[in-house]
Amino acid sequence: QVQLVESGGGLVQAGDSLNLSCAASRGTFGTYAMGWFRQAPGKEREFVAAVSWTHYSTYYADSVKGRFTISRDNAKNTVWLQMTSLKPEDTAVYYCAASQRLISNNYAEYAYWGQGTQVTVSS
Repeated sequence: QVQLVESGGGLVQAGDSLNLSCAASRGTFGTYAMGWFRQAPGKEREFVAAVSWTHYSTYYADSVKGRFTISRDNAKNTVWLQMTSLKPEDTAVYYCAASQRLISNNYAEYAYWGQGTQVTVSS
């Protein structure tokens, strides 16, 4: 029902900033909570940030709080993840996901996923 495509990943140095974008198929984008997850090689999928479909409430993992900002524009069917003060441990494939929950940090509650975009932070 929802198709997601991430973009904006790349290779940066520690301390740099990067802005990821996720474009969703038109339709009912505004009724889905949107989240960002990441997965590093050999590690499990990790919650990063989420924004609700109503009132744009946000929630962040402790590891990125104060450094990352999630935002959305329902009119543009787009969600962003602004990343600052990047650290080598932020290196991972970042996935955009959509949930029918109001807001969630649980990957099992996200029904739709993008293909991911690679973020690599050099030390």
